[in-house]
Amino acid sequence: MLLARVVGLLAAIALGGLVLTYVLTGERKYLRYAWHVFRAALFLALLVLLLIFGERLVNDF
Repeated sequence: MLLARVVGLLAAIALGGLVLTYVLTGERKYLRYAWHVFRAALFLALLVLLLIFGERLVNDF
C-alpha cells in the first residue's frame, strides 16, 4: 500500500507540474503529457484495486 501511495503522490506532482508548465508556456504538448500520465496512473490504480479485490475473493474461500 505504501508503494501505491508513493506512486499516486508522484503522479499528482507530475500532473500539477505539467499543467503549470502548460499554463506558463501555452504549449499543448504538456497537456498531452499530462493526459498520458493521468491515464497511466488511473490504470495502475485500477490494477491495484483489482488485485486487492481478487485477493479478498481468494481468501474468502
